[in-house]
Amino acid sequence: MQTEPTWPTEEGIFELGVLALQGGGTLPDARLAWKSYGTLSPARDNVILYPTSYSATHHGQEWLIGPGRILDATRWFILTPDMFGNGLSSSPSNTEVYPPLVTTADNVAAQRRLLRERFGIERLACVYGFSMGAQQAYHWAALHPGEVERAIVVCGSARTAVHNRVFLQALLATLEAAPEHLGGGRFASEPHAALRAFARIYAGWAMSQDWYRAGLHLQTAGSLDDFLDREWEPGFSSCRAADLYAQARTWEAGDISANELYGGDLERALAAIQARVLLMPATTDLYFRVADNEAELPHLRHAELRPIPTIWGHRAGSPSRSPEDEQFLRRAVADWLGRDPVDGGLPAV
Repeated sequence: MQTEPTWPTEEGIFELGVLALQGGGTLPDARLAWKSYGTLSPARDNVILYPTSYSATHHGQEWLIGPGRILDATRWFILTPDMFGNGLSSSPSNTEVYPPLVTTADNVAAQRRLLRERFGIERLACVYGFSMGAQQAYHWAALHPGEVERAIVVCGSARTAVHNRVFLQALLATLEAAPEHLGGGRFASEPHAALRAFARIYAGWAMSQDWYRAGLHLQTAGSLDDFLDREWEPGFSSCRAADLYAQARTWEAGDISANELYGGDLERALAAIQARVLLMPATTDLYFRVADNEAELPHLRHAELRPIPTIWGHRAGSPSRSPEDEQFLRRAVADWLGRDPVDGGLPAV
């Protein structure tokens, strides 16, 4: 039987009204779902923002919160805002007029309002994110450099790489080819055959070649087909295709410099970041390569690159089934959160 957490939690819906979007247009009746874990300090200086990743909700990310886990809610006030398009916050599945593109910057703007208007928080001790959550962490550090002390970027990058976009284009094209597709990422009914194909494309990218070669897919299944049917298809079949489409478009457009502030100059956007940035790519990730973070590193003021040594591919960044990868993340995060955000030194004992 699962024990109740020993820290307070709260969840709600933050009403944003009409949200002006980065690319023009608006998101009407915008809503941001959220959940918090732990106690906000009187000085509001113990806040970790933990945004969601692709197709994830705050429920699915809770496993890494708690004493002895990656984020400790007995020490930190952890706030998880649900990304637009995930089915809880404003999404095509619950919003009749959902715009063609809601960017990562739009998500950050909404989250910033949630922090300020609902909690009175104006500065973050850390933004921690995995995958698309990591892209949001990077955007936070670049768009509001004076408001973020630390950023932990797990399996993410400052700009979605071309090779990553090829993967996303395959997902989008699969959904667009479905007979149920009406155009613009909207569907007459759920495209079950397309979602089955979608899951199989994803499975080939999320786990590394080494992972399959080691036969780890057979730990929970009797065959490859059984693995794909049991481990990958149900997760995506439970999502609405329109939501998956919208978030894939957000992912594809990810770029911390694609705004009026930096005018597409990625190096300038990276150099403007004041936060201490911990870059943690997985050595076998096929989406966000170590080389992407290596190219970013020289332009960051205060940063460190710690690749996760793993065969678990992209999933090493959310290692609910890989104790070794979880331990690596836990130790690195504890070290990073223990460092002074100004000088980077370890705290005195």
